[in-house]
Order: sequence, then structure tokens, then C-alpha cells
Amino acid sequence: MFSPENGESSESDNYEHIIVHQVAHETDCEDPMAAKTGIGPNTCILSGDFYEETRGPHQFELSANGNGVAKNYQGKNNKEREKISHMVNSVGGKELTKTKFEHNSKDGKSNTTEEKPELLYSIDEVPPWHLGLCLGFQQYLLMFSSTMVVPFILSGALCFADKPVVISNVLNTIVFVSGIVTFMQATFGCRLPIIQGTSFAFISPILSIMSSKGACPTNAPMRTANSSHNTSAMATSDHDEEWVSRMLEVQGAIVMASFVQMLFGFTGLIGHLLKFIGPLTVVPTIVLVGMPLFETAYKYSSVHWGIAMFTFVSVIIFSQVLKEVKTPIPYYNGGRWQLYWLPSFKLFPVMLSIVISWILCAILTYSNVFPSGHKARTDQRISVLQKVPWIRVPYPGQWGTPIIKLSTFIGMVAGVLTSMLESIGDYYACATISGAPPPPKHAISRGLGLEGFGCLLTGVWGTGCGTTSYSNNIASLGITRVGSRRVIQFGALFMSLVGIIGKFGALFITIPDPVIGGNFIALFGLLIGVGMGPLQFIDLNSMRNLFVLGNALFFGMVLPFWVKWTPNAIQTGSIQLDQVITVLLSTPMAIGGMTGFLLDNLLPGTLEERGLKRWRMKTAIVDAHSHLTIHTYDIPFITPYLQKFKIVRYLPFLPYYGEAYFKKEREEHALKSMQFSANSNVTF
Repeated sequence: MFSPENGESSESDNYEHIIVHQVAHETDCEDPMAAKTGIGPNTCILSGDFYEETRGPHQFELSANGNGVAKNYQGKNNKEREKISHMVNSVGGKELTKTKFEHNSKDGKSNTTEEKPELLYSIDEVPPWHLGLCLGFQQYLLMFSSTMVVPFILSGALCFADKPVVISNVLNTIVFVSGIVTFMQATFGCRLPIIQGTSFAFISPILSIMSSKGACPTNAPMRTANSSHNTSAMATSDHDEEWVSRMLEVQGAIVMASFVQMLFGFTGLIGHLLKFIGPLTVVPTIVLVGMPLFETAYKYSSVHWGIAMFTFVSVIIFSQVLKEVKTPIPYYNGGRWQLYWLPSFKLFPVMLSIVISWILCAILTYSNVFPSGHKARTDQRISVLQKVPWIRVPYPGQWGTPIIKLSTFIGMVAGVLTSMLESIGDYYACATISGAPPPPKHAISRGLGLEGFGCLLTGVWGTGCGTTSYSNNIASLGITRVGSRRVIQFGALFMSLVGIIGKFGALFITIPDPVIGGNFIALFGLLIGVGMGPLQFIDLNSMRNLFVLGNALFFGMVLPFWVKWTPNAIQTGSIQLDQVITVLLSTPMAIGGMTGFLLDNLLPGTLEERGLKRWRMKTAIVDAHSHLTIHTYDIPFITPYLQKFKIVRYLPFLPYYGEAYFKKEREEHALKSMQFSANSNVTF
């Protein structure tokens, strides 16, 4: 048998061995929450995988509190992944800090691979409250850096670009509602540590819908008491008819489109639709979300190209050149001050570039380099800080009753479908990074359905945009090595609290236009680049694929351009039908995505050529470093009770295991507890 002392196995031992090596220096265990494993104090959880030719893929989990060797392992099934726990005895006095897995096969050869970095806190673990608050605030900052630009993008189309108070109130509303939706998603939805915020997928339809209404009037009439739509007292006194009516129209479109997303999510229809959607549909759709935004970036950057380029270059330097540079952050722990090295440039490149460019504009403003009234001055909108109250709680219907039109609803559905495709990819990425198993169908269905409910809330509150999962916050989980669900819940708390502080949102409204424009260039360019990512799965040497991709992108730009410059070209005899067709044909992402979808499914091509095989394998891979079970996706408190009702098995958004499963699980847990107690009482 295997000996920990000499690291060798006898010839009679035909089983594989997994060796856990120790790096000899005294530090804390990599898993600070190790005591929760039930094995003992200072216990590290290790995970890994290997592929054995004779038995197929296996998944295993190790538990150790020092240097040691796992007990003999033998696979049970060629087709199923096994998850076997091993108790490894401690043979050293030091905690484990670095591990590697060594697979000794029957022929004596070994294959050693380094383990991926362990998470400090996985999805179900709860960090200390003070650490959780700090990490939650960090998640809020990441979310805010992307969210703050949305009101500026929408302000031109919705006719409140010259109303800084409105921009501030819309921004606070977005942050407030995003906090509510994030908490609901992390607690009852897909239950992944994922932030919910405004989606760029909705911006393209909104711009297309508003373009059909023409340019914003310079002096619109005020809304009167006899108007057909009720508005808040603030809206009737401070805001004109035009921006309010446009906002209410967008709200109505989002509200109606949210029911489509809830239908696809809670009924599980999205799973059937995904069978026909591949990279050649996704790429044109997402790329054409970012392409039409170049006009907005130009509008803000052209105020002062020097400041805009300084901001743009700052984003490049922070995010690409200095991304591995860490800055010391002092903190107090254990009775003494310590330093935590934070990759600030990697986490906050947008926020840092805004701050630096903002400071530069302030210096140039007070040096009178910019003339009075110039939009690059930091005091151009400073009066908004005096007009906005300290506390302002957003509430449903604050702008009025949403206006529902069939044409705007049809256009917004394109944004909903794109948002769902983005979110599904985010769910799998978040599960991998946070140490959770791949999300089951019921978690995906429930997550998408709850995102639809989140869109309903944003429409009722009046954020001017829908909600979706945020990819940049997912990436931060891997950097901080904290995938705890509780951290995201703390972040949601910060979002809702900050959303009611009016002065906070007003402060960021004073950011000069060229600073915003420089960030637009970087963010929109990244959005287009991310949209091209799925091209890695298709055969780019195939003329068929190049034909589908090129024509989907080109036609997605040509047709909306024609509709924009010939607004009266659609004449069917029905005004409502004309509006529906006009909005649909003027939405680039809808035209490009539909073109790619039809060509990809109608033209002959193999699954490998189209990239569908690798695309589906991407979402089927089990993360070998996960030591959690599928029950991490269960709805808290009520899941065991639901198993008593057989009707649950027919509801795709609810987990169903059967009462017998939970009975067996409780018996196994009780047996393991008894065995552990018996082993703990053994003395030597």
C-alpha cells in the first residue's frame, strides 16, 4: 500500500494515488472557512480532476489539513463523473499553502499538474461581516462604473441631455432598482453571485424607437393637469412634455417586453430555442449592439478631443499595461495593521481614468484654459448639486403611467432576446469562477424569469433601460478569489442605499462631456470585441461561415440606415403596422441577428463547421474544481417542502428530487456525522 513516508506504492496496489504536497512555510490555510467543512480546524479543501484512458473522466475532492496522501481511489463508472471524498491525515505541523496532484498510473508513469488557485470563499460560504461589506462595496463600485454612462447615452434620444437634474434622478433610480433586482436574483433566482444592472442590449432598440419620433424640440410645452397620462408632481413642475412622454413610452415597451422574458424563462422555452442558436447568430447580434453607439461616443468626445483621448489612453494603460500592478491597502486585523495588495488597475480602470481626467479638467477649468460655458469645464453643471436633495427615494410611477404601444413593444423584444443570450453565458462563467457546479436547467429558467421580473420593475420605476447580468463583476470574482453569494447581497444593499442619496448621483453628473466620451470609446469598443468572442468556436476557413457572418453584419447596418434616411418608406395603409415595421427594421441588432439565424439554419453545414458542437460543449463542461453539490441552486427554505408535490416536476423553474431523495440524504448525513464523531474520539 501507499506510504506517506516514502511516497511509493507496493506492486500489489493497482489503484491510482493522488498525492498532496506541501510547500514548507508557515502561513494560514488557503481556505479561511475550513472549519465549516466538518473535518476539523485548519482544514483545506482541495479539488482537481484527471482523465484516465481506461475509465474515462472523473471528478474528486480532497480534504486535508497538512501534507499527506489520499487513500486509494478506484473509479466506479466509465460514463459518470464520480465525486469521492478522501480524508487525508496530517503528517506535518504546518498548514497547506500550495498543492499539486500527482496521478500514478498502473504502468508507473505519473502526470503532475498544478492546482488552480483555491477560492477564499466559495458560493455558499459566508465571510466575516466586515470583510463582506468591503467586498460588497467593491462590487458596487464595479457595477457603478458601467452604469453611470447609461443615462448619458439615453439623454439625447429621450430629450433630457440639457437637464442635469433629470440625469441625476435617472441614475439614482437605476442604481436603486438594480440593488433590489440583484438581491432577488442572488437569493431566489439563479442564486449565483451575479450583479444585475442596465443592459446595453436595450439601448439599441431604444435609440431606434426614439429616432422614429424625430429630433427633440427646443421648447416643448409643459404637461398640464388635463394631460391624458398622470405624472408625479415633480415631473409636471420641472420637466417638459417631450422627455416625459418619451420616457413613459420606453417604460411601457420594457414592461411589455419583460413578460416575454418571463415567459421564456419560467416556461423553459429558452432551452428549446437555444438548440437553433449558435455563434453565427450571437456574434452579429452583440456586435450590432455596439456599432450604432459610435454616434454617441463622437458627440461627447468632439467637445474636446484632447481630453477624450487622454481618458481613452488612461483606460488602455490601466486595463492592459498596469493590470498586474497591485497597490497596498492597509487594514486592521488581529491587533495589528496589515497590508492587502489589491489589483486596483485591473478592477477599476474606468473609474480611475474618470477620476484622473476629472482632476485634469478641474485644473484646466480653474486656470481658465476652457472658456466659460465650455462643456469640458467641471463647473458647467455644478448647479445640480444644489438643486438635488440629499435624500430622494425613487418610487414606482415617479414619471407617470407607462405608455404602451405595439411598435415600441416589438422593437424592445429584440433587446430582451439578446439580453437572455448574454445572461446564459454569464451564468456558466459565474458558476465556474465561484466554485459552483454548472447551473441546472431549473436555475437557468428561474434566473432568466427573474431577470424578466427585474425588467418589469425597471419599467415601472422608470430607469429608461432593462436589466441583465453584469460580466465585469463576474470577472472580479476570479481576481479577488471570493465567490460568496453573501458578498453580492451586501453589494445589493449598498446599491439600494446609495440610490436614495441624491447628492451622490448628482456629483457624477458634473463629469465633463469629453471624459465621458473617452470612456465611451473604450467601453463600446470592448463591447464589440466581446461580441466577436464566440467566433473561436466556428471554422473561419469555411466560405459558408464567412458568407453568413459578413452578410448578417452588413445587412444589419444597411437596412436600418435606409429606414433612418427614408422615414416614410413604409406605407402599408395601417399606421400601427407602419410603426411596428419601422421600429423593427431600424434596429440593427434585430436585423443582423435574424439574418444570421436564418442563414445559419437554412444553409447546409455540419455542426462542427457551424461551431455548434464546441459551443454546446462549452456549457456542458463540469468544473472539476467545484466541491459543491447541485443543491447550491435550490430555493432556500422551501425546496424540501416542494418535493412533496409531484406537480413540481412539471415546473421547469423549480428543482425536483422527490421526497425519497431528501430522506436518503438525511440518513447519509446522520451516518457520516456518527462516523466522524467516532473517529474524533479515537486517541493514540
